[in-house]
Formats: sequence, structure tokens, C-alpha cells
Amino acid sequence: MGGNLKILLIEDDRGIGSFIQKGFEQEGHSLDWAERGDDGLMMGLSGEYEAVILDLMLPGMEGLDVLNELRNGGKNFPVLILSAKQTVDDRVTGLKAGGDDYLTKPFAFSELLVRIETLVRRAGSGHESREVTRLSCADLEVELLSRKVVRAGQQIELQPREYALLELFLRNQGNVLTKTLILEKIWNWNFDPQTNVVDVLVSRLRSRIDKEFEPKLIHTVRGAGYVLKEPV
Repeated sequence: MGGNLKILLIEDDRGIGSFIQKGFEQEGHSLDWAERGDDGLMMGLSGEYEAVILDLMLPGMEGLDVLNELRNGGKNFPVLILSAKQTVDDRVTGLKAGGDDYLTKPFAFSELLVRIETLVRRAGSGHESREVTRLSCADLEVELLSRKVVRAGQQIELQPREYALLELFLRNQGNVLTKTLILEKIWNWNFDPQTNVVDVLVSRLRSRIDKEFEPKLIHTVRGAGYVLKEPV
């Protein structure tokens, strides 16, 4: 991936932190490193980063609390959770809290690098269509090149996964998207379809683009999934 990335690492294990820092610097990227959760939060809120690598068990402030505060502070950069917690429930908890990917320890640096570069590319313009630069439904418009989302003339800020889901809906207007399909397209993971991580993400997106507007565009199709369409 071309270009210098600025990454924030929040990790209290000095061995792992040094390993990650050395790896990113060797790849030509810059990395700021905080060993405490509260310090990492301050750096994340005040700095400009392409992505954050976040441990869950941290002194000063736990990782999920850091993540919540970053999102509440309007920071929409991709966050990769790096944790020794390996169960599906742990991964779901991290993703529901606003994380964009989850990598368990121990890990290979090459996989961490690829995942970060992929998240940054998705948060930018890497997956946009060359033919289509704008998607719309009713008074909702998305500019793919700038990732600008506007409804009824009001600009709406979305987190990376919320934006990815909205784009998926807009590219499939009128088609019912199952939870399994959304899981595969947005997370690239085969979770148990019974998990409510999709419902949580849809709810978050609805609160952004539907709650304060009429008509409602995202509809639940009971027993099937969700559909985005303009009411007839």
C-alpha cells in the first residue's frame, strides 16, 4: 500500500508494542504508542490517525471504554482490536462497541499489517466503483469519492462499518439482505447468524439516517433480513 500511514497503538505489553512499532516503521509508516488506556484516549482524540490498534486489557482505562470515548468524541478512523481474548463472544463484544476488526494474540505481523492496510483502504476510496460516484435513495445521497453522506441537505457523519453497510444497502436497493450476507460482506467472517451484531449495526445506521427524517428508508423484513427502499 503506497503512502505513509500514521497509526496509533494503545498496548501495555512493551514486547508486543516494540515488535509492532518496529514492523510499521520498517514498512515506512509512522506509529505513535501509548502504554495506558487514558493516555491513548487523549492521543486519539487530539491526533489525526489513519487507524488505531487497541488492546483490551489496559492500565488507566480499559480498551472498550477507550473505544467508546473515541467514537463518542466523533473519531471515525478504523479501530483494530488486538487482544488475547479469543472467543466469538469477545469478538462480537468488540465489534458491537465500534471496532472494525479483531485480531487475537499471538499474531503474525504480516497479518496485522494487511488487516490495517485493508481497513484504511476501505475507509478511503479503495473499494469504490469507477463507474458510479454517487448513490441515492429519496433525499439520501452518498458521494463515493468523498464518502460524504447527506440527507435532506444535512451532512451525516458515519463510522466506517456504518458507511460500508449504507453503501451495501444503496447498491442493493429494494433487495432484502439477510443477516448472513451482511456478516459476510461487512465483516468477511462467518459468524453464527444468530448473533445480534448485525441488528446492532443496523440500529446504529438507522439512528443516523432515519431517526430524524421521513420517510423511513431501512425496513425490517421479519424472518428474512433488512431492505433499503423508498416507500411507494
